[in-house]
Amino acid sequence: MIYILIALIAAYLLGSTPTAYIFGKLLKGIDIRDYGSGNVGATNVFRTVGKGPGLVVFFLDFLKGLLAVTVIPLLLKKVYPGVDGPSFVYVLILLGAAVIAGHIWTVFLRFKGGKGVATTAGVLTGLAPGIFLGGLVVWVTVFAIWRYVSLASIAAAVSMPVFAVILGKDLGLVIFCGILCVVGVHAHRANIKRLLQGSERKLR
Repeated sequence: MIYILIALIAAYLLGSTPTAYIFGKLLKGIDIRDYGSGNVGATNVFRTVGKGPGLVVFFLDFLKGLLAVTVIPLLLKKVYPGVDGPSFVYVLILLGAAVIAGHIWTVFLRFKGGKGVATTAGVLTGLAPGIFLGGLVVWVTVFAIWRYVSLASIAAAVSMPVFAVILGKDLGLVIFCGILCVVGVHAHRANIKRLLQGSERKLR
């Protein structure tokens, strides 16, 4: 049990690495929280630091999620072989939840991080590629039509539990996707307000 706890802490700390904040400091000497939307995420880096850095931050945040549900489990199995079994999928889900929680509530920035979109995408790529691809299609479609990153992310979040059900995934994974949907929409509550007011910025 102690090994699982250590793995969860490692996943949380991995997610907590504030890549957007680090890139803002390194490349422009700024605190990304004081610019643009104030969000510690790839979209804000894209707008305030540059397209290249924004794409790199997105990739790194994506990678955090992917590593948490692929590499960390492999290491866990090596030190604790008994963990592998029919219920191991729930350990993977907990690791995914931990890395996403780390990104959204990073211990390094007083528990105020990004919105978890890229990290969630990485987690789903590792856990359920079909759900990720479905969500990606939704994201790309909504963004191509309306050009709002936030709206596309909200639509993708809502689609995740739907795809989990359609693809016949384990109940635990369906519930996990439902929780991710709620967390994702809640994280975008300020964006939803701006969308309703017509003041949300489009990404060109």
